[in-house]
Amino acid sequence: VLQALRLLLRLPAIEPLGPPPGSRPSDRPASPPRTAAAGPEERVLGRIRALLAKAEATGYPSEAEALTAKAQELMARHSVDEAHLSAGRAGGADAPGARRISVDPPYETAKAILLDAVARANRCQAVWNEELAFSTVVGHEADLEPAELLYTSLLVQAATAMSRAEAAQRAGGRKRTKTFRQSFMLAYAHRLGDRLADTARAATAHLAAADLLPVLATRDLAVAEETRRLFPRTTTTRVRGADDRAGWDDGTRAADQAGVDGHRGRVDRG
Repeated sequence: VLQALRLLLRLPAIEPLGPPPGSRPSDRPASPPRTAAAGPEERVLGRIRALLAKAEATGYPSEAEALTAKAQELMARHSVDEAHLSAGRAGGADAPGARRISVDPPYETAKAILLDAVARANRCQAVWNEELAFSTVVGHEADLEPAELLYTSLLVQAATAMSRAEAAQRAGGRKRTKTFRQSFMLAYAHRLGDRLADTARAATAHLAAADLLPVLATRDLAVAEETRRLFPRTTTTRVRGADDRAGWDDGTRAADQAGVDGHRGRVDRG
């Protein structure tokens, strides 16, 4: 027991994502009940899951690209539709929430960069806690689930692509190292960040009517304010560059084939 207490005392504090048990309800607006939208929303999420599962399973990069691009398009449309519905609800717009997503070794820096890019493309913000191996993603409920689905799928696709790249390198008589894999993952995360940002801008411009743009801006502001409330003190860490050119080139090609149509490495830490 004493050893466990000593361990707990050494652990860093974790930001609470909700009111503690027994406390009075928060003054912040709560998200309205989602019973009416549960059916249609679950159908959309089911389609997104199915597309991403097919993208992970296919052995053809071009097919994976098309399937994941379609999934991201559905996510963008779902986000815009939900913003429109939320603005018209009698109880007012729903408040942002948050969820924690594991960012495990190895290559945790690259994974945190990738999750940050996915979060931003889906109107969320991510803050990485390296010591506890997770990121907290802040956003509206309609955006949090698709963001986590896409991040998980892209990690699976990255692992598959890296295995293929390593096999090709071995066939050419070149031994691949941890440096190769680290460079691969960094390039993959950087390149996908650029492509996801381009896709999000294009989808919003195509799907959102002019009168809905202020609603989207208000939701983005609410997410930013909630992130600052949860994490009043964050630091921005510079990411060490890649050391293996072959790994970087292969990672960039894998990102181009990962299925997103179309920021540099910057990670907020809590």
